[in-house]
Amino acid sequence: MTTAATAARRGRPPQTAQQADQVRARIVLATADVFAEHGSRGLSVARIIDAAGLARPTFYRYFANAIEPLHAVLTLSNDDLVGGIRAALERTEEPVQLGINMIEAYLYWASGHGPMLSPLFAELHDPGSPVSSYRERALDDIRELIRAKFVELSRPVPAPLDLDTALQTCEFVVYRISAGGEPSPETIAAARLTMIRSVLVTLGRREDVEYALTIPGLFTTD
Repeated sequence: MTTAATAARRGRPPQTAQQADQVRARIVLATADVFAEHGSRGLSVARIIDAAGLARPTFYRYFANAIEPLHAVLTLSNDDLVGGIRAALERTEEPVQLGINMIEAYLYWASGHGPMLSPLFAELHDPGSPVSSYRERALDDIRELIRAKFVELSRPVPAPLDLDTALQTCEFVVYRISAGGEPSPETIAAARLTMIRSVLVTLGRREDVEYALTIPGLFTTD
C-alpha cells in the first residue's frame, strides 16, 4: 500500500491541527443533528458516526462517549444566547428598547437552532438530561446581566420571581412556536409581540408601559 493510499484510509488521524479541528466540528455538528431528531436519551455513538460519516475509532480519538460532543453543542448554544443578550443590553440605555432588544436577541438565537429547539426545551426541566443544567447555567448568566443593567440604570433590581417569570415566559413562547416545526414569519412576529408585552409588564414601570403604548403595533388598539 502506498503512502498516499495509507493516508486516505478511513479513520486515519488528521495530520494537522486544522484537520483535527475540522473532524471535531464534524462530530459536534452530527451530534446536534442526532440530538434534534432523538433527544439526549436517543443519542448514541453509532448514530453520531453514521450522521458524520466517520469510523468509530475516529470518534473515540476526540470524544469518550456520546454525551461529550453534546456538551460542546450545549456550550455553543449557551454562549450564543448569553452573548446575544449581553450585546442587546449594551446597545441602549432606554428601558423599553432594552426589553425589545433582548427579545430580538432571543429570537435571533432561536432562529439558528432549527429542529434542535424542540428537544432543547422539552428537556429543560428534566433533571436526568444534561440539557437541564446547561440551560439553567445560561439563565443564571442572563439573570446576572439583567440585574447588573438595572443597577447601572439606577433602577431597583427585579424581584427573583418577576425575573424568572419574564425569562420563563420567553422560554415557553419560543418552545410553543417551535414545537410544531419551523414557525412561519407570521408566527414569529406574533411571538415577538407576546414576549415584549410580557417582559414590559413584568419588569417595567408604569411609565415604561405608557411609553410602550405609543409605539405603533406593539399593543392592539381595539
